[in-house]
Amino acid sequence: MYIVAQSLSQGRRAGLASVAGVAAGNFGNALGTSLGLAAVFAWSSVAFLVVKYAGAAYLVWLGVKAIRGRRELSAEPVGGAVVRGDSPHLGRLFRDGFFVALLNPKTAVFFAAFLPQFMTAGGSHALQSVVLGGMFVLIAATTDTLYAAASGSLAPAIGRLRGAAAAGRYVSGGTFVGLGVWTALSGARTAK
Repeated sequence: MYIVAQSLSQGRRAGLASVAGVAAGNFGNALGTSLGLAAVFAWSSVAFLVVKYAGAAYLVWLGVKAIRGRRELSAEPVGGAVVRGDSPHLGRLFRDGFFVALLNPKTAVFFAAFLPQFMTAGGSHALQSVVLGGMFVLIAATTDTLYAAASGSLAPAIGRLRGAAAAGRYVSGGTFVGLGVWTALSGARTAK
């Protein structure tokens, strides 16, 4: 949803920058899992909740920025025409996608629960975890790229609609706020 919202509101390049950031954040979770971070989250509900709520707050913050129309979030209007320098804008989108993915402790817990089923007993568990996590990230980045491309190709048509820029800002921001609230309220765990 995050990538589709970015692609629809800011075009294909913004969506692809978000895909790269999300992939890097997910790979960070794979590395963290291989180093035992998921074990810490499984053992300590407090650590899990701190990261979970930090991620939820970050999504809400991105949503509020989008709704308020802050130019640094939406330097590219719907339709893909770049108004200002492209590199800093894409860098911010990469950073935002990275933190959205990295601050999702459920990804680390998923890696810890899912990947061991495919590991062999004789090999290095850390190396196998990183390789399998990397494969997962590549597959997810491929499908996310398809979502960004499809959504980004709709952006110019949406951009021609009267009032689409303002509506897109509210839809995009509302999506981020909704994702943040959903993240905060989903899978409640009690502190240990």
